Amino acid sequence: MAAFFGSVEEMKKVFNKFDKNGDGKICREELKSILSALSSQPPSSDEIDTIMTVMDRDGKGYIDLDEFIAFQGTAGLDGEESRTGNEELKDAFDLYDLDKNGLISANELHAVLKRLGEECSLSDCQRMISKFDENGDGHVDFQEFKKMMTNA
Repeated sequence: MAAFFGSVEEMKKVFNKFDKNGDGKICREELKSILSALSSQPPSSDEIDTIMTVMDRDGKGYIDLDEFIAFQGTAGLDGEESRTGNEELKDAFDLYDLDKNGLISANELHAVLKRLGEECSLSDCQRMISKFDENGDGHVDFQEFKKMMTNA
């Protein structure tokens, strides 16, 4: 998500979409709710627990804004965290790739952003896709997505 919401201000907006009750924290139930809305198959309890464990760095039982922003940065790290970052990038890519064809279209981006409650037109999404579409096919593939995320 950091690619489409690259600045700190944009990440705060995304964080606030997760933080339904506005208390400055993403609890397990809020995380489960938003991930369920984004996916055709709701995440399992184990998947939610894993995500919480990875993102909740201080172990307080919730994700604060600093942890959320820090999580966005794992994609560019070396070593073991980089491998985890690549896995997280793939998971993020899969959330946008609604038809599971290995490409993100403007329509898919628009649908996901709409589910997140973002005010974004289809033409805005087409512009976002074209900005990162290196091969000119009108879509963002995983390699383009990965570059976009690590350069955001």
